[in-house]
Amino acid sequence: MLEMANAVTEEPVNDNSPADIIRHEMKKRGWSQADLAFVLGVTSSSINPILSGKRGVSPEMAKALAGALDISPERFAVAQAAWELRQARDPDPGVLARARIQSQYPLREMMRRGWIKEDAAGVELETQLCRFFNVDSLAEVPYLAHSAKRTEYSHIPPAQLAWLFRVHHIAREMPTPLYVPSQLAATVERMRDLLGNPEDTRHIPRMLHEAGVRFAIVEGLPGSKIDGVCFWLNKGAPVIGMSLRFDRIDNFWFVLRHELEHVLQGHGKSGAMLDAELEKERAGIGPDVAAEERIANAAAQEFCVPADSLDAFVARKAPFFSEKDLLGFARMLKVHPGILAGQLQRKTNRYDRFRDHLVKVREIIFPNAIKDGWGDIAPVEP
Repeated sequence: MLEMANAVTEEPVNDNSPADIIRHEMKKRGWSQADLAFVLGVTSSSINPILSGKRGVSPEMAKALAGALDISPERFAVAQAAWELRQARDPDPGVLARARIQSQYPLREMMRRGWIKEDAAGVELETQLCRFFNVDSLAEVPYLAHSAKRTEYSHIPPAQLAWLFRVHHIAREMPTPLYVPSQLAATVERMRDLLGNPEDTRHIPRMLHEAGVRFAIVEGLPGSKIDGVCFWLNKGAPVIGMSLRFDRIDNFWFVLRHELEHVLQGHGKSGAMLDAELEKERAGIGPDVAAEERIANAAAQEFCVPADSLDAFVARKAPFFSEKDLLGFARMLKVHPGILAGQLQRKTNRYDRFRDHLVKVREIIFPNAIKDGWGDIAPVEP
């Protein structure tokens, strides 16, 4: 009965720290600090910092104490780790903010590109991100955890959405004449004269500016597979953004003409026409392609190489297409062989043909264009 009474009245163990455990076990045994030091074979002064909580319990001391007090050494290890964690300072609030944002958006890349300041942290980081997406709070940024606001952009993947907003930032600061549809239609017709020479792509930014179209080239974010976009700042201010994801003359002209058709048709006024992976079937006019995209694809195909002419060429030459045939047909159409090669690849689903003709145009157009990426940062505020 006496043993049972002692068990009931025994003070509960407080595992807040290793020192609490040691003092509890010493009290049970009626040991003094000197007694414990004697059992451990150390001086009393050497264990004083442990008992006062000024020094932690090392693995070696945990094993020694376990032997002396007949308890598990793991108990000391767990208590020591928990005690140190409780004593540690709270993390920089920026850690939580960065983790929350990086889980959805390529924040590091956005900082590297100058879209968000690299030294932004905590509240400042959240403020900048809200400014970037033009919202009042982080809860309104699409895709972030606990986002409370559903917007017209909710169907756009995060990396593409960030790219779209960067194009928007650049476009709104571009002084451009009022858009006149008839003037753009005439400009598109004049562009046909540029198809034969890659060097003539340098005229595109000026021609679009004069037609009232804001044009920006923004490098796509990793994994976004973005090609282009058409949207409107207002009814007199259409915007075309391109990523030049594929630096090829055929892709440049196809994507550009695709976006121009969106503008001419008035597409994108109620929501951005964002074009990603604009290639193969997605660049076609099949039933699985959305109506507005079929219209833009058809216009782009016809602009690059008229469908009837391409069909007739394929019917005559298939399945063998020689270099001589390609060059001769390109001269007749007054287009660069690379433009014809790109359309022929798509038509025949043979992307290994005539690849040497798919010349690059990025460095040609860059000097005259508003661009962001590839080591350059457009001079606009996020």
